[in-house]
Amino acid sequence: MAESYDHLYAILIILEVLRQYLKGRQATVLGNQFLYYLEDEPESRTAPDVMVIFDVAPGGRDSYKIWEEGSTPKVVFEITSPSTKNEDKKRKKELYKDIGIEEYWLFDPKGQWIKTQLLGYRLKDGVYEEIKDSRSEPLKLELKVEGKLIGFYREDTGEKLLIPDELAESLRERTEELQIESLARQEAEKQVEEERKRAEELEELLARYRDRFGDLPEN
Repeated sequence: MAESYDHLYAILIILEVLRQYLKGRQATVLGNQFLYYLEDEPESRTAPDVMVIFDVAPGGRDSYKIWEEGSTPKVVFEITSPSTKNEDKKRKKELYKDIGIEEYWLFDPKGQWIKTQLLGYRLKDGVYEEIKDSRSEPLKLELKVEGKLIGFYREDTGEKLLIPDELAESLRERTEELQIESLARQEAEKQVEEERKRAEELEELLARYRDRFGDLPEN
């Protein structure tokens, strides 16, 4: 169970943002579900707040068993607090290292024990080393603390992966832009139609003139 609303919201946002980001790829993102890491030892399990697994079929799971899926999670996020600090910083860190999880991120949404709120480790030669640049190599994303949430930015374009609220706002703004564009297009089409009618009226007037007086004299 998440410790507070802030912790729960951070988990849900990470889960949804990464799920959308990896949509269409052979990958899945699971939240607060059992990860079984030793076959025939059902007690050997843990439940990361968020885990990202590549090279597997997309979609949800009731639980994740490494030996059945054939792929170890690449990235794990734990939303931490003072009450879970020792568990997250020691036992889970050691466990994830032993499992072979490439990156382990701790996020403290309230900044209660991690001053920078975000702390990451990357596996190198069997040892976790602290990540200095807030980049996730497996995800190809840059992580930034934004209030009580993590902002995710694409390395290739710098584009932010929008959270649901931002997506809704972006959609609203785009809808307004399209409405303005539609009105402008309608006005332009109206002007073109008016010009066409004036041209037709002038052509009819010239035709009547020719019928009555002949061709117009040339200058």
